[in-house]
Amino acid sequence: MKRLFIELYLDEDVSVLLADLVRARGFEVITTQDAKQIGQSDAVQLAYAVSHERTLLTHNRADFELLAKEFFSSGNKHFGLIIAVRRPVPEIAKRLLVVLNKLTAEEMENQIVYL
Repeated sequence: MKRLFIELYLDEDVSVLLADLVRARGFEVITTQDAKQIGQSDAVQLAYAVSHERTLLTHNRADFELLAKEFFSSGNKHFGLIIAVRRPVPEIAKRLLVVLNKLTAEEMENQIVYL
């Protein structure tokens, strides 16, 4: 059975406070720190998210757009990318919660969403 709700993996450049705010709303979130993936390359971060069927949230637009394109070109699937412009954490949380309440995990597959 497929998951209904998006489960997130926050890249290391995303504030851990965001994880706390989103968890408080009932969503499943792990951080790079939780996963002991600090300092890993962007490709490794995406591979970790994919291997755990999680949508990756990052501020790193340029690198992750390229990685997503490479993933798509090679026929691999990912479980979504959310790219957030750097803003105050509460504002990112507000925008993120709109996405999490609107899209299912299945709808997020191979998609890029911009906050």
